[in-house]
Amino acid sequence: MLRSAVILSLLVAVPACTSSKLNETKWKAAGAEAVLPLKKSLKGALVSGLENGPVAAVSTCQIEAPKLAAEASLGGVTVGRSSRKLRNPSNAAKPWMQPILDVYETDPERREPAVAAIDKNTVGYAEPIFMQPLCVTCHGADLAPDLQAKLDELYPTDQATGYAAGDFRGIFWAELPRN
Repeated sequence: MLRSAVILSLLVAVPACTSSKLNETKWKAAGAEAVLPLKKSLKGALVSGLENGPVAAVSTCQIEAPKLAAEASLGGVTVGRSSRKLRNPSNAAKPWMQPILDVYETDPERREPAVAAIDKNTVGYAEPIFMQPLCVTCHGADLAPDLQAKLDELYPTDQATGYAAGDFRGIFWAELPRN
């Protein structure tokens, strides 16, 4: 009962924080532009890594994904990925992301890009990630034993499996300076 009340209060809070003082159209466009380089470079690195097999792709992802996020974070803009089912604990959701993730998880009809005022100087942008067929190779329900062993080695607390193509996976996010 308490969880339902908390989720309900968060569902009510998200629209208030996303529209009251922000030009949503402007910030959604800026956020989408900010995360695009990360999305493209990450996909390229994963496709390239998968050419050597899923075990190699996991190692590539572990090393390359944080670098790609850092490289795409320019001009005071920070970008990244997050989820409630983490593979890499360093991708844990920041407080401003929590209400958005709650909405995305509980209301599939509201899974569209969102913005939130983080503070007087920063706007947050979140965009849902949906599982693509290729992603199921490393995030699906039935993983090859050698791949599962590598995941256990690199990510002992991995929660990012059991997905099917089309499932909601998490978010790409950006923190944008208000100028």
